[in-house]
Amino acid sequence: MASDAAVSTYATASEAEKHAVLRKVTGSSFLGNFIEWFDYASYSYLATVIALVFFPSEDRFVGVMSTFAVFALSFLVRPIGAIFWGNMGDKKGRKWALSVSILLMSGATFLIGCLPGYALIGIGAPLLLLLLRMVQSFSAAGEYAGAATFIAEYAPHNHRGFYCSMVPASTATGLLVGSLLATFMFNTWGADSSFVVDWGWRIPFWLALPLGYITHYIRTHLEDSPVYAQMQEQLKATGEKVEHPIRTLFKKHFKVLLISFGACVLNAVGFYAVLTYLPNYLETVLLYDPGDASTITTIVLIVYIGFIFLSGRISDRFGRKKMLIGACVGFIVFTVPAFILLGTMNFWVILLVELVMCLILTINDGTLASYLTETFPTDVRYSGFALSFNLANAIFGGSASFISFWLIDITGNAIAPAWYMVVIAIIALVAMCMTHDHSGKKLNDVK
Repeated sequence: MASDAAVSTYATASEAEKHAVLRKVTGSSFLGNFIEWFDYASYSYLATVIALVFFPSEDRFVGVMSTFAVFALSFLVRPIGAIFWGNMGDKKGRKWALSVSILLMSGATFLIGCLPGYALIGIGAPLLLLLLRMVQSFSAAGEYAGAATFIAEYAPHNHRGFYCSMVPASTATGLLVGSLLATFMFNTWGADSSFVVDWGWRIPFWLALPLGYITHYIRTHLEDSPVYAQMQEQLKATGEKVEHPIRTLFKKHFKVLLISFGACVLNAVGFYAVLTYLPNYLETVLLYDPGDASTITTIVLIVYIGFIFLSGRISDRFGRKKMLIGACVGFIVFTVPAFILLGTMNFWVILLVELVMCLILTINDGTLASYLTETFPTDVRYSGFALSFNLANAIFGGSASFISFWLIDITGNAIAPAWYMVVIAIIALVAMCMTHDHSGKKLNDVK
C-alpha cells in the first residue's frame, strides 16, 4: 500500500517527473498485456498446427474445433481470476496484483511451449494443455483491467481516453506480432512442415518467460497510483480500511456491474470475431489461402493500432457513451453484408471488408477501457472492471470462435456467425443506452 510519504512525493513532483512515471506505468502495462495477447494470438493463428499436435483427427475441421474448445474452456476460469485479482487489487493495491499475476501468467505460458504432443503421451497432452491454459487464463484475468486501472489513475483526467487506449493497443500489438510470426512460418516452411509442427509453434510461448520477468521488475519499482494512494490516506484518517471489495461491489454497485457487463459483450465477441476468428473462418470454411489470410490479418492489425489511439483521443473530446453506441450501430448494420462480401474470395474485397470491421471495432475497443475505469469508484474499480470484462469474455469471448464454427456446422449457413454478432451488438446497445457518461471526470469524484 502507498504510504503518506509516497502520496506527497508524487503530489509535489514536477510535471517532468510525473510524465516519466506515467511513461513507466504505460510501458509496463503495455508489455504485460502484450504478453497475454501474444500468447492468445499465437494459439489462435497457429490453431491448425496445434490441432495436429494435440488433437490428431482424420477430420481437420474437428481438430480445429477441439483446439478452440480448449481455448473456450480455459476462459471459464476468468471470472474466478477476476474476482481474486480484482479483490486483491482493490484491497492490497494495483501494483501488488499486477506484479504477482504477471509471474504466474508468463510461467504457465512458457510451460505450454514445453508440452509433449499427443503422439508421445496420448490423452495426457490435451489435458495438460487445458490445465495450463486455465492457469494462464486465471492469472491473466486481472491483467487487462489492472493495466487500464493503473494507467487511468495516473493519467490526466482530460487525456484519460488516449492513455487508456494504450491497453487495447498493446493487445493488438500482441496479435500483430503473433500474426507476423505465423505468416513468416507458413510462408517459409508451410503450415504442415515438420519444423512448424514439432518446434516452430512453441517459440512464442517460450518468449513469455523473459518478457514476464522484465515486466515484473518494472512494476515492483513503481509506486501505487496516486488515486488509490489518496483513497488509502483518507481511509487511514477515518480509521477505516477496504475489507471486502467484491462484497461491496455486489451490494452497492450491482446495477452498474450488470450494465458494464452488457457493454463488454460487444468487445468480447467483436474482438475475437474480427481479429482471431475471421482468419480461421477464411481458411477453414471458405478454404481461402492461409498465406493471404495471414497477410490480410497483419495489415488489419497495423491499421487497428493506429485507429485505437485515434479513437481514444476522440472519446476524450466527444465522450465514451456516444462512441460505444456508435460501435453497436455499426456492427448491427454492417456485419451481415460483410460476411456476404467475404464469400467473393477476392483479396482486395476481403481486405476492405476487414478494414471496415476493424474501424467499427476500434471505436468500441479504444473507448471501453477508459469507460470502465470511469464507471466504478476507486474502492471497487479494479474488481468492477475485472469482473464485468472477464465475465463477458468467459461467456461470449472465449467461445466466439467455437460457437461460430458450431453455428455453421448445424445450420449449413456460412454467414450464421454474422447474425450472432448482430444479436450481441443489440444487447450491448441496450446496455449503453442505460449507462451514465463520466467522461473526463476526476476518478476520485466517481461514486
